[in-house]
Amino acid sequence: MDQTLDFVFTSSPARIVFGVGSVTRLADELRAAGCRRAVILSTPFQRDAAVALATQLGDLAAGIFAEAAMHTPVEVTDRAMAAYAAAGADCTVAIGGGSTIGLGKAIAWRNDAMQAVVATTYAGSEVTPILGQTANGIKTTVRDAKILPELVIYDPDLTLTLPVGMSVTSGLNAIAHAVEGLYARDRNPVAELMATEAIRALRQALPAIVRSPRDIAAREQALYGAWLCGTVLGTVGMALHHKLCHTLGGSFDLPHAETHAVLIPHTAAYNAIAAHARLAPATRQFGGDLGGGLWDFAQSLGAPMTLRMLGLRMEDLDRAADLAVENPYWNPRPVERTAIRALLGRAWAGERPE
Repeated sequence: MDQTLDFVFTSSPARIVFGVGSVTRLADELRAAGCRRAVILSTPFQRDAAVALATQLGDLAAGIFAEAAMHTPVEVTDRAMAAYAAAGADCTVAIGGGSTIGLGKAIAWRNDAMQAVVATTYAGSEVTPILGQTANGIKTTVRDAKILPELVIYDPDLTLTLPVGMSVTSGLNAIAHAVEGLYARDRNPVAELMATEAIRALRQALPAIVRSPRDIAAREQALYGAWLCGTVLGTVGMALHHKLCHTLGGSFDLPHAETHAVLIPHTAAYNAIAAHARLAPATRQFGGDLGGGLWDFAQSLGAPMTLRMLGLRMEDLDRAADLAVENPYWNPRPVERTAIRALLGRAWAGERPE
């Protein structure tokens, strides 16, 4: 991990600015994009970070909205839209992870605002044109070009204080994007290369972060891997794993990254039966047994291992299975209710996939 990464990557339409200290380039990047009044978005927990960013931006900062919430509730988006209009803003800057990034996307989907993201977790959603939002206990997914943020700042310095537990679950969430990218219906060779490299980077970085949370080289590698994972997710379609996570998050209010972390060994094992060859690049990195290897890896990192730990009740499993098979996403293996109920039961109990 002694290689230093510092680069600018421009694609259509996202612009990636990566490197230690790169957050200091944000004001110049916003001005170059024609922005003059930015509303800064955060969760309540990260309000101090939003205030610090507003101070850094000076007269570019038009206000702070620090109410972003998990699963992007529509009622929160409505309040954010009102704040955006009242500030006379022409762009948003989301600082944080998936919850805050999701709010910026929800605003842009409604008013086509220019979005910038200062990513502080390994969520990867900052480089996807995908919005998941929740209304009346149901989480739905929208894919639209204007949902994709135009500018992303990746500054590894900003991840040094990300708690180890959150780092682990966020990183496993990212790995889930890469795994699904390998067997996606619209997969492609470039996405496969990116997914394979992303898994390698995160598989190397996450144990190092657990051992030494302020290891800047490990943090850099994890952020690099997360960017690749998110790019894969934004390039190809989602399948069973994401459907299950959206179901459990939107209908049972389970935490997003933790749910991904618990489920990915089980969904990978489920789909390995039908997509063994496509998953080979990932399987080799986990000792020849993708589901079991992912489970062992997650356990070694101290990740949550059961849906029960996340608050799902045993009596919820049947309803969760019913919801998961309604309007299923395309998947390489048929999505059958009995098999999905068994998968959820193993994930609820924390059994190692076989």
